[in-house]
Amino acid sequence: MVAFKTIYNWLYADLIDLDLSVLRRKEKSRQPKETRGRFRIGTSIANPKEVRNRETFGHWELDTVVSSRGKSKGCLATFLERKTRFYLALKIPDKTAKAMFSAIEQICKLFPKETLKTFTSDEGKEFACYPLVENLGISFFFANAYSSWQRGSNENANGLLREYFPKKTDLAAISDEALNKASSDINHRPRKCLAYRTAYEALVDELE
Repeated sequence: MVAFKTIYNWLYADLIDLDLSVLRRKEKSRQPKETRGRFRIGTSIANPKEVRNRETFGHWELDTVVSSRGKSKGCLATFLERKTRFYLALKIPDKTAKAMFSAIEQICKLFPKETLKTFTSDEGKEFACYPLVENLGISFFFANAYSSWQRGSNENANGLLREYFPKKTDLAAISDEALNKASSDINHRPRKCLAYRTAYEALVDELE
């Protein structure tokens, strides 16, 4: 069998001519390697099996969704719990470590401490706040560079959110009501990986 990564590499190298219009993401999305706005400090996700196996509740993937470049600094901090796939998006004023930590503090107020075991993100500069997060008792891990599949559930949910707020949207201008509605729709989609339950139902089961 051919590994899926090999197939992606063939697509990116234009060695396979396929019609991608049937996919939700209509085209190849790999971008040239980019190092600006990133840092090289932190603990790699490669080590903790507890994070990877999705058998334990309380391990979260973090990311940001940004407005079009030059349009607005407004963006969204997104959080997804790995076992239940429960997804939250919060508005933040800009892509800074201060703004991200403020969003994380909101998450800490929404969920009991024992449900926030680990966070995993990429190496974006907004996650330079990770020492402050670890001071809260939450372990912080980083996906390997250019390995978005290590946070694949969050990436997928962000793609669903983009169906509500396309890339040209000024995210600073969207209402809280619209954002909550989009997140609710995503969390109420039946998932095959959850035995056709919704992420909301899976979360409720874990919290009971």
